[in-house]
Amino acid sequence: NIGVIIFGVIFIYLAVTVLIYLTDKKVSAYEVREGSILKDTAYTGFIVRQEEVVNAEGDGYINYFAPEGAKVGARTDVYTLSPGKLDFDEPDSGEAAELTAEEQAAMLVKTQSFSENFNESQYSDVYTLKNNISAVLESKSSQSRQSQLDAMISEGKEGLQVYPASDDGIVIYSTDGYEGLELKDVTKDMVEKKDYERKSIKNNTKVRSGEPVYKLITDDAWTLAVVLEDETAQELAETKRVKVRFTKDNETTTAGFAVYNTKDYNIGFLTFTSSMIRYAQERYLDIELILEDESGLKIPKSSVVKKKFYTVPEDYLTQGGNSRDTGVLIDTGRDNAEFQKADVYYRDSETGMVYLNPDAFEEDTVLIRPDSNDTYRLKDTKSLKGVYNINKGYAIFKQIKILCESDEYYIVESGNNYGLANYDHIALDGSSVRENKVVF
Repeated sequence: NIGVIIFGVIFIYLAVTVLIYLTDKKVSAYEVREGSILKDTAYTGFIVRQEEVVNAEGDGYINYFAPEGAKVGARTDVYTLSPGKLDFDEPDSGEAAELTAEEQAAMLVKTQSFSENFNESQYSDVYTLKNNISAVLESKSSQSRQSQLDAMISEGKEGLQVYPASDDGIVIYSTDGYEGLELKDVTKDMVEKKDYERKSIKNNTKVRSGEPVYKLITDDAWTLAVVLEDETAQELAETKRVKVRFTKDNETTTAGFAVYNTKDYNIGFLTFTSSMIRYAQERYLDIELILEDESGLKIPKSSVVKKKFYTVPEDYLTQGGNSRDTGVLIDTGRDNAEFQKADVYYRDSETGMVYLNPDAFEEDTVLIRPDSNDTYRLKDTKSLKGVYNINKGYAIFKQIKILCESDEYYIVESGNNYGLANYDHIALDGSSVRENKVVF
Protein backbone atom coordinates (compact mmCIF):
# COMPACT_ATOMS: atom_id res chain seq x y z
CA ASN A 1 0.00 0.00 0.00
CA ILE A 2 1.62 3.25 -1.16
CA GLY A 3 0.05 5.21 1.70
CA VAL A 4 1.61 2.96 4.32
CA ILE A 5 5.01 3.23 2.61
CA ILE A 6 4.85 7.06 2.52
CA PHE A 7 3.70 7.18 6.15
CA GLY A 8 6.54 4.85 7.14
CA VAL A 9 9.15 6.98 5.37
CA ILE A 10 7.81 10.13 7.04
CA PHE A 11 7.76 8.38 10.44
CA ILE A 12 11.36 7.21 10.06
CA TYR A 13 12.44 10.71 8.95
CA LEU A 14 10.77 12.33 11.96
CA ALA A 15 12.20 9.71 14.33
CA VAL A 16 15.75 10.24 12.99
CA THR A 17 15.32 14.04 13.15
CA VAL A 18 14.13 13.90 16.77
CA LEU A 19 16.93 11.49 17.68
CA ILE A 20 19.56 13.75 16.10
CA TYR A 21 18.09 16.76 17.91
CA LEU A 22 18.11 14.95 21.26
CA THR A 23 21.67 13.65 20.87
CA ASP A 24 23.17 16.74 19.23
CA LYS A 25 25.32 18.91 21.48
CA LYS A 26 23.33 21.98 22.47
CA VAL A 27 24.81 25.42 22.03
CA SER A 28 24.72 27.31 25.32
CA ALA A 29 24.29 31.06 25.07
CA TYR A 30 26.10 33.72 27.10
CA GLU A 31 24.77 37.26 27.41
CA VAL A 32 27.50 39.86 26.94
CA ARG A 33 27.53 42.51 29.66
CA GLU A 34 29.71 45.46 30.51
CA GLY A 35 32.24 44.66 33.21
CA SER A 36 35.77 45.19 34.39
CA ILE A 37 38.82 43.19 35.45
CA LEU A 38 41.09 44.39 38.22
CA LYS A 39 44.49 42.70 38.52
CA ASP A 40 46.34 43.57 41.68
CA THR A 41 49.14 42.09 43.75
CA ALA A 42 49.51 42.45 47.52
CA TYR A 43 52.81 43.44 49.11
CA THR A 44 54.18 44.63 52.42
CA GLY A 45 56.39 47.63 51.81
CA PHE A 46 59.27 49.12 53.80
CA ILE A 47 59.11 52.92 54.23
CA VAL A 48 62.19 55.05 53.64
CA ARG A 49 61.87 58.77 54.39
CA GLN A 50 63.79 61.79 55.62
CA GLU A 51 63.92 61.48 59.42
CA GLU A 52 66.11 62.79 62.18
CA VAL A 53 66.37 61.45 65.72
CA VAL A 54 66.34 63.93 68.58
CA ASN A 55 68.16 62.95 71.80
CA ALA A 56 67.38 64.01 75.36
CA GLU A 57 69.24 67.06 76.55
CA GLY A 58 69.24 65.92 80.16
CA ASP A 59 68.14 63.22 82.61
CA GLY A 60 64.61 62.99 83.95
CA TYR A 61 61.06 61.82 83.45
CA ILE A 62 59.73 62.73 80.00
CA ASN A 63 56.25 64.01 79.10
CA TYR A 64 55.09 65.11 75.67
CA PHE A 65 52.98 68.07 74.60
CA ALA A 66 51.86 67.13 71.07
CA PRO A 67 50.09 63.86 70.14
CA GLU A 68 52.18 61.38 68.15
CA GLY A 69 51.86 61.90 64.40
CA ALA A 70 51.11 65.62 64.75
CA LYS A 71 52.92 68.27 62.75
CA VAL A 72 54.99 70.69 64.81
CA GLY A 73 56.81 73.86 63.86
CA ALA A 74 60.31 74.98 64.77
CA ARG A 75 60.49 76.24 68.35
CA THR A 76 57.19 74.49 69.19
CA ASP A 77 57.31 72.88 72.64
CA VAL A 78 57.60 69.10 72.22
CA TYR A 79 58.56 67.57 75.58
CA THR A 80 59.42 68.29 79.18
CA LEU A 81 61.86 66.71 81.62
CA SER A 82 61.28 66.63 85.36
CA PRO A 83 63.21 65.14 88.31
CA GLY A 84 60.28 62.91 89.24
CA LYS A 85 57.07 61.60 87.75
CA LEU A 86 54.31 64.15 87.21
CA ASP A 87 50.77 63.66 88.50
CA PHE A 88 48.02 64.12 85.88
CA ASP A 89 44.26 64.06 86.32
CA GLU A 90 43.33 61.14 84.03
CA PRO A 91 39.73 60.07 83.23
CA ASP A 92 38.45 57.15 85.28
CA SER A 93 38.69 53.70 83.72
CA GLY A 94 35.96 53.29 81.08
CA GLU A 95 35.14 57.00 81.05
CA ALA A 96 35.35 58.54 77.54
CA ALA A 97 37.10 61.82 76.98
CA GLU A 98 34.63 64.69 76.86
CA LEU A 99 34.09 65.74 73.24
CA THR A 100 32.72 68.99 71.91
CA ALA A 101 29.41 69.01 70.01
CA GLU A 102 31.29 69.42 66.71
CA GLU A 103 33.59 66.46 67.46
CA GLN A 104 30.64 64.30 68.45
CA ALA A 105 28.79 65.22 65.23
CA ALA A 106 31.85 64.44 63.10
CA MET A 107 32.31 61.03 64.76
CA LEU A 108 28.59 60.28 64.32
CA VAL A 109 28.80 61.04 60.58
CA LYS A 110 31.84 58.74 60.16
CA THR A 111 30.17 55.94 62.11
CA GLN A 112 26.89 56.26 60.18
CA SER A 113 28.71 56.30 56.84
CA PHE A 114 30.63 53.17 57.86
CA SER A 115 27.42 51.40 58.91
CA GLU A 116 25.61 52.22 55.66
CA ASN A 117 28.49 51.26 53.34
CA PHE A 118 30.00 48.30 55.18
CA ASN A 119 30.92 45.34 53.00
CA GLU A 120 32.11 42.06 54.52
CA SER A 121 34.64 41.65 51.71
CA GLN A 122 36.33 44.87 52.91
CA TYR A 123 36.61 44.05 56.61
CA SER A 124 39.68 46.28 56.90
CA ASP A 125 37.25 49.23 56.95
CA VAL A 126 36.51 48.26 60.59
CA TYR A 127 40.12 49.00 61.52
CA THR A 128 39.99 52.27 59.60
CA LEU A 129 36.99 53.37 61.67
CA LYS A 130 38.71 52.21 64.87
CA ASN A 131 41.85 54.20 64.02
CA ASN A 132 39.79 57.33 63.27
CA ILE A 133 37.97 57.15 66.61
CA SER A 134 41.18 56.34 68.52
CA ALA A 135 42.92 59.32 66.92
CA VAL A 136 40.17 61.67 68.10
CA LEU A 137 40.25 60.30 71.68
CA GLU A 138 44.06 60.36 71.83
CA SER A 139 43.98 63.95 70.63
CA LYS A 140 41.56 64.86 73.45
CA SER A 141 43.78 63.09 76.01
CA SER A 142 46.83 64.91 74.66
CA GLN A 143 45.01 68.25 74.87
CA SER A 144 44.18 67.55 78.50
CA ARG A 145 47.78 66.58 79.27
CA GLN A 146 49.09 69.67 77.47
CA SER A 147 46.75 71.92 79.45
CA GLN A 148 47.98 70.43 82.70
CA LEU A 149 51.62 70.78 81.61
CA ASP A 150 50.98 74.44 80.72
CA ALA A 151 49.46 74.97 84.16
CA MET A 152 52.48 73.38 85.87
CA ILE A 153 54.85 75.59 83.87
CA SER A 154 52.83 78.70 84.72
CA GLU A 155 52.94 77.77 88.38
CA GLY A 156 56.73 77.41 88.11
CA LYS A 157 56.88 73.74 89.09
CA GLU A 158 60.35 73.03 90.42
CA GLY A 159 62.78 71.28 88.05
CA LEU A 160 60.43 71.21 85.07
CA GLN A 161 62.36 71.88 81.84
CA VAL A 162 60.70 72.50 78.44
CA TYR A 163 62.39 71.57 75.13
CA PRO A 164 61.15 72.87 71.75
CA ALA A 165 61.51 71.30 68.29
CA SER A 166 64.58 72.33 66.34
CA ASP A 167 62.81 72.09 62.96
CA ASP A 168 59.42 71.69 61.28
CA GLY A 169 58.16 68.14 60.91
CA ILE A 170 55.92 65.30 62.01
CA VAL A 171 56.76 64.14 65.53
CA ILE A 172 56.99 60.40 66.27
CA TYR A 173 57.71 58.99 69.73
CA SER A 174 59.54 55.82 68.68
CA THR A 175 62.76 54.80 66.92
CA ASP A 176 63.85 51.64 65.10
CA GLY A 177 67.38 52.33 63.84
CA TYR A 178 66.34 52.87 60.22
CA GLU A 179 66.25 56.66 60.52
CA GLY A 180 68.53 58.28 57.96
CA LEU A 181 68.64 55.13 55.79
CA GLU A 182 69.30 55.73 52.07
CA LEU A 183 67.64 53.83 49.23
CA LYS A 184 70.91 52.25 48.11
CA ASP A 185 71.25 50.64 51.55
CA VAL A 186 67.84 48.90 51.52
CA THR A 187 68.10 45.09 51.58
CA LYS A 188 65.66 42.22 51.18
CA ASP A 189 65.95 41.38 54.90
CA MET A 190 64.86 44.90 55.84
CA VAL A 191 61.81 44.72 53.56
CA GLU A 192 60.89 41.28 54.91
CA LYS A 193 61.06 42.55 58.50
CA LYS A 194 63.96 40.36 59.60
CA ASP A 195 65.06 41.12 63.19
CA TYR A 196 62.94 44.28 63.28
CA GLU A 197 62.76 46.02 66.65
CA ARG A 198 60.92 49.21 67.49
CA LYS A 199 61.48 51.18 70.68
CA SER A 200 58.68 53.42 71.90
CA ILE A 201 59.02 56.18 74.51
CA LYS A 202 56.05 56.62 76.84
CA ASN A 203 54.97 59.55 78.98
CA ASN A 204 56.29 59.65 82.55
CA THR A 205 59.17 57.25 81.81
CA LYS A 206 62.77 57.97 82.78
CA VAL A 207 65.32 58.85 80.11
CA ARG A 208 69.00 59.69 80.26
CA SER A 209 70.84 62.44 78.51
CA GLY A 210 71.74 61.48 74.93
CA GLU A 211 69.05 58.81 74.61
CA PRO A 212 66.51 59.14 71.72
CA VAL A 213 63.27 60.79 72.82
CA TYR A 214 61.53 61.39 69.50
CA LYS A 215 62.13 61.71 65.79
CA LEU A 216 61.05 64.28 63.23
CA ILE A 217 59.90 63.44 59.71
CA THR A 218 60.97 66.55 57.85
CA ASP A 219 59.82 65.95 54.26
CA ASP A 220 56.55 64.90 52.60
CA ALA A 221 58.48 62.93 49.97
CA TRP A 222 58.84 59.24 50.85
CA THR A 223 59.56 55.88 49.27
CA LEU A 224 58.09 52.42 49.76
CA ALA A 225 60.30 49.42 48.94
CA VAL A 226 58.80 46.02 48.01
CA VAL A 227 60.43 42.71 47.05
CA LEU A 228 59.42 41.55 43.54
CA GLU A 229 59.47 38.11 41.96
CA ASP A 230 61.66 37.82 38.84
CA GLU A 231 58.63 37.55 36.54
CA THR A 232 56.97 40.65 38.01
CA ALA A 233 60.24 42.61 37.91
CA GLN A 234 60.63 41.81 34.20
CA GLU A 235 57.01 42.71 33.50
CA LEU A 236 57.40 46.09 35.23
CA ALA A 237 60.96 46.83 34.07
CA GLU A 238 59.86 49.70 31.78
CA THR A 239 57.07 50.98 34.02
CA LYS A 240 57.49 54.53 35.34
CA ARG A 241 54.17 55.04 37.14
CA VAL A 242 51.96 52.53 38.96
CA LYS A 243 48.61 52.71 40.74
CA VAL A 244 48.69 51.83 44.46
CA ARG A 245 45.98 51.08 47.02
CA PHE A 246 46.80 51.31 50.74
CA THR A 247 45.15 48.51 52.72
CA LYS A 248 45.15 50.54 55.95
CA ASP A 249 42.60 53.11 54.75
CA ASN A 250 41.70 51.99 51.19
CA GLU A 251 43.14 55.18 49.73
CA THR A 252 44.33 54.95 46.11
CA THR A 253 47.06 57.02 44.48
CA THR A 254 49.70 56.88 41.75
CA ALA A 255 53.38 56.44 42.57
CA GLY A 256 56.60 56.83 40.64
CA PHE A 257 58.16 53.43 40.08
CA ALA A 258 61.62 51.94 39.48
CA VAL A 259 63.12 48.45 39.83
CA TYR A 260 66.50 47.77 41.45
CA ASN A 261 67.96 44.38 40.46
CA THR A 262 70.63 42.43 42.29
CA LYS A 263 72.00 38.94 41.78
CA ASP A 264 69.72 37.48 44.44
CA TYR A 265 66.58 39.62 44.51
CA ASN A 266 64.62 42.52 42.97
CA ILE A 267 63.31 45.54 44.86
CA GLY A 268 60.65 47.88 43.51
CA PHE A 269 60.77 51.49 44.74
CA LEU A 270 57.47 53.38 44.89
CA THR A 271 57.95 57.13 45.35
CA PHE A 272 55.31 59.51 46.74
CA THR A 273 55.28 63.26 47.26
CA SER A 274 52.34 63.61 49.64
CA SER A 275 50.19 61.85 52.28
CA MET A 276 53.18 61.05 54.49
CA ILE A 277 51.37 62.19 57.62
CA ARG A 278 48.73 59.46 57.21
CA TYR A 279 51.38 56.74 57.58
CA ALA A 280 53.95 58.56 59.71
CA GLN A 281 53.72 56.04 62.55
CA GLU A 282 54.31 53.06 60.24
CA ARG A 283 57.58 51.55 59.06
CA TYR A 284 55.83 48.72 57.20
CA LEU A 285 52.74 49.26 55.08
CA ASP A 286 50.44 46.76 53.33
CA ILE A 287 49.62 47.80 49.78
CA GLU A 288 48.19 46.48 46.51
CA LEU A 289 49.78 47.24 43.16
CA ILE A 290 46.96 47.69 40.65
CA LEU A 291 48.63 46.40 37.50
CA GLU A 292 45.52 46.33 35.29
CA ASP A 293 42.15 48.02 35.65
CA GLU A 294 40.19 47.76 32.40
CA SER A 295 36.49 48.19 31.66
CA GLY A 296 34.61 47.00 28.59
CA LEU A 297 32.56 43.98 27.54
CA LYS A 298 33.16 40.88 29.64
CA ILE A 299 33.17 37.53 27.83
CA PRO A 300 34.28 34.02 28.85
CA LYS A 301 37.51 32.69 27.38
CA SER A 302 35.70 29.54 26.20
CA SER A 303 33.77 31.65 23.66
CA VAL A 304 36.85 32.90 21.83
CA VAL A 305 37.98 31.21 18.61
CA LYS A 306 40.41 31.99 15.78
CA LYS A 307 39.22 32.15 12.18
CA LYS A 308 41.21 32.74 8.98
CA PHE A 309 40.20 35.43 6.50
CA TYR A 310 41.37 36.66 3.12
CA THR A 311 42.99 40.09 3.36
CA VAL A 312 42.02 42.37 0.48
CA PRO A 313 42.90 46.04 -0.23
CA GLU A 314 39.91 48.16 0.74
CA ASP A 315 39.69 49.86 -2.68
CA TYR A 316 38.64 46.53 -4.24
CA LEU A 317 35.29 46.87 -2.50
CA THR A 318 32.35 48.26 -4.44
CA GLN A 319 28.54 48.25 -4.45
CA GLY A 320 26.27 46.21 -6.68
CA GLY A 321 24.69 47.99 -9.59
CA ASN A 322 21.14 47.21 -8.50
CA SER A 323 21.61 47.33 -4.72
CA ARG A 324 23.57 48.92 -1.91
CA ASP A 325 25.19 45.65 -0.95
CA THR A 326 28.95 45.77 -0.45
CA GLY A 327 30.93 43.27 -2.47
CA VAL A 328 33.74 42.67 -4.97
CA LEU A 329 34.11 42.22 -8.72
CA ILE A 330 35.24 38.72 -9.72
CA ASP A 331 37.26 38.11 -12.87
CA THR A 332 35.36 35.38 -14.77
CA GLY A 333 37.64 35.42 -17.81
CA ARG A 334 34.94 37.08 -19.86
CA ASP A 335 34.45 40.71 -20.83
CA ASN A 336 32.18 41.55 -17.91
CA ALA A 337 33.22 41.03 -14.30
CA GLU A 338 30.75 39.38 -11.95
CA PHE A 339 29.61 41.20 -8.80
CA GLN A 340 29.55 39.08 -5.63
CA LYS A 341 28.25 40.27 -2.31
CA ALA A 342 30.85 40.00 0.47
CA ASP A 343 30.57 40.66 4.21
CA VAL A 344 33.44 42.64 5.74
CA TYR A 345 34.49 41.17 9.09
CA TYR A 346 37.16 43.75 9.96
CA ARG A 347 38.86 46.84 8.52
CA ASP A 348 42.50 47.48 9.40
CA SER A 349 42.85 51.26 9.21
CA GLU A 350 46.66 51.08 9.45
CA THR A 351 47.22 48.75 6.49
CA GLY A 352 44.11 49.61 4.48
CA MET A 353 43.11 45.93 4.28
CA VAL A 354 39.67 44.38 4.81
CA TYR A 355 38.98 40.83 5.97
CA LEU A 356 36.66 38.62 3.87
CA ASN A 357 35.34 35.14 4.62
CA PRO A 358 37.29 32.54 2.56
CA ASP A 359 34.27 30.18 2.60
CA ALA A 360 32.45 32.63 0.31
CA PHE A 361 34.99 32.30 -2.52
CA GLU A 362 36.40 29.54 -4.69
CA GLU A 363 40.10 28.79 -4.54
CA ASP A 364 42.38 31.15 -6.56
CA THR A 365 39.58 33.66 -7.16
CA VAL A 366 40.83 36.84 -8.87
CA LEU A 367 39.30 40.22 -8.02
CA ILE A 368 39.18 43.29 -10.25
CA ARG A 369 39.62 46.79 -8.87
CA PRO A 370 36.59 48.95 -9.80
CA ASP A 371 37.19 51.39 -12.70
CA SER A 372 40.60 49.87 -13.52
CA ASN A 373 42.28 46.80 -14.94
CA ASP A 374 44.16 45.98 -11.72
CA THR A 375 43.60 42.51 -10.31
CA TYR A 376 44.20 40.82 -6.96
CA ARG A 377 44.36 37.07 -6.37
CA LEU A 378 42.85 35.79 -3.13
CA LYS A 379 45.64 33.90 -1.36
CA ASP A 380 46.93 35.86 1.66
CA THR A 381 45.14 35.01 4.90
CA LYS A 382 45.30 36.26 8.47
CA SER A 383 43.62 35.04 11.62
CA LEU A 384 41.26 37.08 13.75
CA LYS A 385 40.17 36.36 17.29
CA GLY A 386 36.44 36.51 17.73
CA VAL A 387 33.24 34.93 18.98
CA TYR A 388 30.05 33.64 17.38
CA ASN A 389 27.09 35.98 17.79
CA ILE A 390 23.81 34.03 17.91
CA ASN A 391 21.30 36.86 18.30
CA LYS A 392 19.44 35.82 15.09
CA GLY A 393 19.38 32.10 15.79
CA TYR A 394 22.41 31.28 13.67
CA ALA A 395 26.14 31.82 14.21
CA ILE A 396 27.84 35.00 12.91
CA PHE A 397 31.53 35.55 13.56
CA LYS A 398 32.33 38.83 15.34
CA GLN A 399 35.88 40.13 15.71
CA ILE A 400 37.08 41.18 19.20
CA LYS A 401 39.90 43.31 20.55
CA ILE A 402 41.12 42.02 23.92
CA LEU A 403 42.01 44.71 26.48
CA CYS A 404 42.93 42.49 29.45
CA GLU A 405 42.20 39.08 30.92
CA SER A 406 41.71 37.08 34.10
CA ASP A 407 41.79 33.31 34.58
CA GLU A 408 38.33 32.83 33.05
CA TYR A 409 37.32 36.05 31.30
CA TYR A 410 38.44 38.64 28.76
CA ILE A 411 37.57 42.32 28.73
CA VAL A 412 37.08 43.32 25.08
CA GLU A 413 36.62 46.68 23.41
CA SER A 414 33.07 47.98 23.01
CA GLY A 415 31.76 50.36 20.36
CA ASN A 416 33.53 48.54 17.52
CA ASN A 417 31.44 48.41 14.30
CA TYR A 418 32.59 44.85 13.63
CA GLY A 419 32.54 43.67 17.22
CA LEU A 420 30.08 43.08 20.04
CA ALA A 421 27.58 45.28 21.83
CA ASN A 422 26.16 45.14 25.34
CA TYR A 423 23.46 42.44 25.77
CA ASP A 424 24.52 40.51 22.65
CA HIS A 425 24.21 36.73 22.92
CA ILE A 426 27.23 34.63 21.97
CA ALA A 427 28.04 30.91 21.97
CA LEU A 428 29.51 29.94 25.32
CA ASP A 429 31.69 27.27 23.67
CA GLY A 430 32.96 28.82 20.44
CA SER A 431 34.70 25.62 19.31
CA SER A 432 31.34 23.80 19.04
CA VAL A 433 29.90 26.26 16.50
CA ARG A 434 30.43 26.80 12.78
CA GLU A 435 29.77 29.91 10.72
CA ASN A 436 26.06 30.25 9.81
CA LYS A 437 25.10 27.18 11.86
CA VAL A 438 21.51 27.31 13.11
CA VAL A 439 21.63 27.08 16.89
CA PHE A 440 17.92 27.37 17.80
